[in-house]
Amino acid sequence: MKKGDKASVYIVDDHPLLVQGLTDLINAQPDMKVTGTTPEWTVALSQFQKEKPDVVILDITLKNANGVEVLKNLRVHFPDLRVLMLSMHDESLYAMRALKAGAQGYIMKAAATEKVITAIRQILSGELYLSEEMSRRAMATLVGRKKETGGSPLEDLSDRELEVFTLIGEGLTTRQIADKLHLSVKTIETHRAHIKEKLNLKNSTELVQHAIHWKS
Repeated sequence: MKKGDKASVYIVDDHPLLVQGLTDLINAQPDMKVTGTTPEWTVALSQFQKEKPDVVILDITLKNANGVEVLKNLRVHFPDLRVLMLSMHDESLYAMRALKAGAQGYIMKAAATEKVITAIRQILSGELYLSEEMSRRAMATLVGRKKETGGSPLEDLSDRELEVFTLIGEGLTTRQIADKLHLSVKTIETHRAHIKEKLNLKNSTELVQHAIHWKS
């Protein structure tokens, strides 16, 4: 980016009102502009070849894709792309997953309008962006402290297991989950077994009830 140029921001999100609000906010800044938006990550992939944005704001829950998996895909095709993950989900579950997958920042949608400009500038300067609470937790993890008591047991699930658990909570059957994730039924059954074990659930009924309750 040349000196004096505005930083380009591309938004991948399927909530039109949020996209419009973020676009207006970013375009009002003297040093940045939105150069494109789309709800479809496959469209974004082709656009990035042409647009080469400085920062991508990526929703972690897209209609037809899991944001963490999209992020991993982006890292393969665009290893230097700076990505700010945007989410309505509990940051204790997703923030560190997003950073491990290659994001430079994670911001809750509830705080987006207030903090997103700060987050973008921080990422552009080569730093990571997390909320103060998540920064504290990350530091505690780095210095080797045990996971804080009171944390969600869902933190022990792998990225794929959490994705399967979320889809169970949306009412999808094992076959439907397998089709959606392009995996075999046997693989999904294995994930379900691991989830039950990690969450100390006795049977499939408890698993479904737990997943639905968590989604509500």
